Amino acid sequence: MSSLPLPRPTDSQLIQIVDAALQVTAHKSGEWLACKPGCHQCCIGVFPINALDAARLRDGFDELLALDPDRAARIARRVVDSIARIASDFPGDPTTGTLHETPEAEAAFESFANNEPCPVLDPETGTCDLYTSRPMTCRVFGPPVRSEDGLGVCELCYHGATEEEIAACEMVPDPDDLETRLLEQFELKTGIRGNTIVAFALT
Repeated sequence: MSSLPLPRPTDSQLIQIVDAALQVTAHKSGEWLACKPGCHQCCIGVFPINALDAARLRDGFDELLALDPDRAARIARRVVDSIARIASDFPGDPTTGTLHETPEAEAAFESFANNEPCPVLDPETGTCDLYTSRPMTCRVFGPPVRSEDGLGVCELCYHGATEEEIAACEMVPDPDDLETRLLEQFELKTGIRGNTIVAFALT
């Protein structure tokens, strides 16, 4: 007797896993985790997002367009203005918004648009207009998250905590690397590959 195939994981499951990990870390961290509405230093400066992030952002924008067209229109204007400021130095294809993957392009990205606010950031409230659809980088920024460079935290957080106390709050956002599997599925289904940035994702 053959067993039924397991259902494929979804992006919503990934979000639930990551957000649950954040809740656990936030509980452990207490007041050391300074992130709160209106704190938006991490929203200044561009960063790469993958195709799954970009699709999630577009879906969130479409939902907002139906529910609050004025707010969506403000995002769209900020997107246009942002691209006008940064397109000439974009280390990628400005037509598709895809970042180049050469060592030269990656080096150029290190100093690219570091003072450019995210177009999804509401400048009046300091909050994200597409918060529920935000990229994974945004969901894990702030708490201690391990990378090839060690355990990184936001410079505004964990003041007064020892290295041991910070390590005890480590966030493991995606222990089974579900995002990689979902991204592979998405790329196979759509043919869309490569990283972009928030502004180009919403054009």
